[in-house]
Amino acid sequence: MELKNIFKASAIVTALTLAGCGGDINITPTVNDTSVNNSNNTTTTNNEGNNNGGGVEPDVNPCASYDADGATVQGEFTGGNCEYSKDFVSPASPLASDIELVKLDNGGVHYFKSSLVVGENCNTSDSCTLIVDGPTVEIEAGATLAFDDASSRVQINRGANIEAVGTYSNPITFTSANAIASLKVSDAQPQDWGGIMIDGFGITDQCSDAERDAVTCNAESEGAVTYYGGSDNTDNSGTLKFVKIHYAGGLPAGAEEGNDLNSLSLFAVGSGTTIDYIDIYAGYDDGIELFGGAVNLKHIVVTDTQDDSIDIDAGWKGNAQFILVKHGSVVNAAGNTVHMGNGGFESDGTKVKDNNVAPSAPQIANVTVLTTDEISVRDGKSSVAIKLDDFISATWYNTLLVKTTATQSYCFENSSDAEQVVVDGDVSMMNSVAACAVLGKSETVGSTTFTNWLTDNADANNTVLGGDADVLAANGFATIADLKVPYDVTTIDAGFFESVDFIGAVSPTDTSSDWYDWAKDAYDNAIANEQ
Repeated sequence: MELKNIFKASAIVTALTLAGCGGDINITPTVNDTSVNNSNNTTTTNNEGNNNGGGVEPDVNPCASYDADGATVQGEFTGGNCEYSKDFVSPASPLASDIELVKLDNGGVHYFKSSLVVGENCNTSDSCTLIVDGPTVEIEAGATLAFDDASSRVQINRGANIEAVGTYSNPITFTSANAIASLKVSDAQPQDWGGIMIDGFGITDQCSDAERDAVTCNAESEGAVTYYGGSDNTDNSGTLKFVKIHYAGGLPAGAEEGNDLNSLSLFAVGSGTTIDYIDIYAGYDDGIELFGGAVNLKHIVVTDTQDDSIDIDAGWKGNAQFILVKHGSVVNAAGNTVHMGNGGFESDGTKVKDNNVAPSAPQIANVTVLTTDEISVRDGKSSVAIKLDDFISATWYNTLLVKTTATQSYCFENSSDAEQVVVDGDVSMMNSVAACAVLGKSETVGSTTFTNWLTDNADANNTVLGGDADVLAANGFATIADLKVPYDVTTIDAGFFESVDFIGAVSPTDTSSDWYDWAKDAYDNAIANEQ
C-alpha cells in the first residue's frame, strides 16, 4: 500500500486525529473485487500556508488520505502535485471512506494513475448489499484532477456521492495529464482519459417493474461495467457546479467501438443531484449522456466534442435550461484538421421498450446549437442540431438552431421510430428559431414536413429562417436582442426554470453574469484552438 508518514510532530498528530473522526461505513464487497478496502476513518489535511513551490516540501502533506487497518494511506506529494497510485484507489479497490481533495498551491494537481472510484460497484444479483449512504469525495473549489489513460475515470457508484462545488473564479477542473505542464508527455487530445460516471438509483427503462420492486435493477453502464438504476427519481448523488471536463470520453482497452465512455455519463441519476455550470471541451464520445433518471441540467456548455453534445436516452424525465453547444474543427496530434460534432442533441425516447417506463420527456429551454457543414471525425456523420429517435417526447423552448451553410448537412434528422411522434406533436418546439440553410435531412417526416411541424401550429410561435439570417450577436454565441418573444418557462416548473426575456442560451445584454462569463470563456477557448 502507498503509506506515508504524516505524523511529523505531536501538534500535527493531534490535528490530524481530530480531523479524522467519522462514522462507520460497512459495505459488502462484490464478487468482482480483487481487494477489499474496509477502512472507515477519514484523515484530511489543510493546504493553507504550505510552501509547496520551488521544490520545497510542505510542512504537512496536502494529499488526500484515509485510514485502513490502522495505517494511513495517502497520496504522494511530489513536484508540487499529489500522485495517487492504484494502491490508493482503483476499480478493484474503491474508496470506502470519505476523502477531500483540496486546492493545491502553485498550480499543483491531483494526479490519478488509475481511476477515482467512490463506493462499491454493487450488482445485487451477486449477493452484495447496496449501501444507500456511502462514502463521499469532496473536491475543493479551484482544485484540478488529472488522468492519463483512456480507461481512467471518476466513477461514483450507487449510494456514493461527489461534492465538487467550485465558483466562477475558482472552478474545479477534470482534465488530461497532458494538459498539465509538469505531467505533459504529448499534446492533450480527446480520449486522453475516460470522463466522469455517476450511477444513481433513478428509474431507467433498462429495468422492469419486477426488478425495481425486488431491488434487482442492475442496468449495466456503457464503457466500463458499473451497475445503476432503482425506483427513486429524486435520488441525490451530490453536486457538480462550476466544473470543467476537458479531453475526456475514452474507449477503454479491449472495449468495442461504440461502447465508449462519455465526458459526463449520468446513469439513472435523480433530481436531488445538482448539475450546474459545466464546461465540456474536446470530448471523444458524447458530452453529457443521460440514461433515464430525472436529474436536471443548467448552465451547460459543450464545445468541440466529437459525437453528440447532449445525448438523451432510456426515459430521462429531467429539465434543462441554458445549454450552449458549438461544433468546430481542430488540428489533431498528427497535424490534420478534423471536424468535431455530430448531434447537438441525440434524442432517444427509449432504450428498452415495454418496461412500463414512458419515453424520455424532458423540458428543455434556452438552447443555442451552432453547427458546421462538416462531417464528424467520430463517426463520419453530419453536424446536426437535433436528432429525433425512438419515440422521443421532449419539448424545446426558446431555442435557437444555427446552420449557416449546408452542402452536406442539415439541422434536423429523424429515424422512422420518431416519425409518428413528430406527426402527433408528442415532440415539439415552442417560441424557437431555426436559422438553417437546410432544415432537415429529409423535409418529409411521415405525413408532415419539418417546416409544417414547426410552423403549422400558431401557438407554437416558431420561426424558420435561412442560414444567412442575422441571429447572433457580434460575440458569436449570444442571441441578438428582440429576435423572438420567449416562452414563459416558469409556467412549466417555477422551482427550476428562470424567467428570461430572450431566446437562445445567452442574453445579449446580461454581460456581467457568471453565466455570460462562463459561456464566453468556454466559447473563446474553443475558438482559440480551432482552425
